[in-house]
Amino acid sequence: MKNSILARISLQDLAAIGEFLEPFVLRERIVLHEPRKSLDHVYFIESGLVSLRIVAAGSILETAVIGYHGAVGASSLLGGHLPTHQSVVLFPGSAHRIRVEDLRRLMTDRPGIREQLSRYAQALSLHSAQAGLCGVRHDREKRLACWICLASDAVDADVLPITHDYLSSVLGLRRAGVTETLIRFEGQGLIRKMRGVLKLDERKSLEQKACSCYKLISGAYAACESTGSAMEPML
Repeated sequence: MKNSILARISLQDLAAIGEFLEPFVLRERIVLHEPRKSLDHVYFIESGLVSLRIVAAGSILETAVIGYHGAVGASSLLGGHLPTHQSVVLFPGSAHRIRVEDLRRLMTDRPGIREQLSRYAQALSLHSAQAGLCGVRHDREKRLACWICLASDAVDADVLPITHDYLSSVLGLRRAGVTETLIRFEGQGLIRKMRGVLKLDERKSLEQKACSCYKLISGAYAACESTGSAMEPML
């Protein structure tokens, strides 16, 4: 299992949950969850990238991206309420999914599974909250660098099949401004732009361009995978 949550649970818990997992192909633009609708499945991502976003009045605002570190739908299951976000596949890949009723029963019977999902949900909650602050407090260059680094972490790759239009829409930025910033990054040797693809060439330097949100969010995921304690949000 490449999924970090499944990789961290005990062999006994993995055997128990494995009986209910089924492989699922993540095709680009598939909607996994709609807001304010009951969940049918939770998806443990193995590869690819899922965009968690708020949709209102014809506009979208992305609050987090979920890759192999996470599980789509787990937070709503733990919270006991209907999901408020839409989950859409951004990069194609694969996942293992489980029916909500089966996972809920396993979480009751096996505290280790609940604990790992709770740790992840805490980090994802911080990610979403910090993304909201970032959109108001940080400039275009810092936000773009942050998004690119977080997406790269989520898919464990330095090549991202992403367009200027997408970055513009989910970050609420003018497309011309996105293009201008990416051209500047390319001129500095940080990335290379190809048709529909961004390649990270100087990852560490790009991280230095990112706002403080990058270290905070990536640190929260790292903490949930070790001690289970995520960091507090900051401006």
